[in-house]
Amino acid sequence: MATRTDAPTRREQILKEAARLFAERGFHGVGVDEIGAAVGISGPGLYRHFPGKDAMLAELLVGISDSLLTGAKRRLAEDGAAGSEAVLDSLIEGHIDFALDDRPLITLHDRELDRLRDADRKMVRQLQRQYVELWVGVLREVYPALAEPAARSAVHSVFGLLNSTPHLGRPGSLPGRAVTASLLHRMARGAFGAVGEG
Repeated sequence: MATRTDAPTRREQILKEAARLFAERGFHGVGVDEIGAAVGISGPGLYRHFPGKDAMLAELLVGISDSLLTGAKRRLAEDGAAGSEAVLDSLIEGHIDFALDDRPLITLHDRELDRLRDADRKMVRQLQRQYVELWVGVLREVYPALAEPAARSAVHSVFGLLNSTPHLGRPGSLPGRAVTASLLHRMARGAFGAVGEG
């Protein structure tokens, strides 16, 4: 989800709590009354913001895929002048921010993507493909000898590594955000280096 310095809107609060609850108990294990209670409104009050739980799930999963792609494009534009190494580092940092800050969305994506309507699921997949291809292009600039299939496989492998954060334990059990982010970054660069230079 987008980083903001101002207070989240009611809609954003609802989505954040819905993501947390869906990740903890599953989409069908959570009712609108529970989501409403988590943000201090009645369950029926949610319908002023969303037509139902399905719409919340779609907005969460399409939204994070769109946010990742938009952020990657912005990083490419902002850091491109510094060279492809800097862009790759920036992309890794952006995905680490997502992986550490939006852990419920990773769990939600893994468990509930198939519950989306076909059109929404196709949109998620389309955005994800564009995100992967952006990374593949940058990676091949850093390692020009790397074939496209190998680069794509390496990108998916690094995403698997970075998206494993929900399985690292509860948020308080990690060694600290800065240490965890640094470790993940070194591991991602190491994985890319092993493929690119191997």
